[in-house]
Amino acid sequence: MSDYRPIACARYDGLEAAIVRGLPLRVRWRDEAGGGHEGVIMPLDLGVREGAEYLMARDGGGHPLSLRLDRIESFGPVA
Repeated sequence: MSDYRPIACARYDGLEAAIVRGLPLRVRWRDEAGGGHEGVIMPLDLGVREGAEYLMARDGGGHPLSLRLDRIESFGPVA
């Protein structure tokens, strides 16, 4: 059983809107070990894997990222 905690609908909708509009986001997240990360990403899609929801994206170098939604601490448009 997964320890995933669903995120608020408004946050999910915000991620969806950025994907549809092709807008880069500044994101802060924690990895599996609890380490913190921050960066600008290009969100590409949302999906479900092993009972948890994920944001698929590319970092500034074009490398793929898969961020579990409940580990995203904050996100917003790039200023």
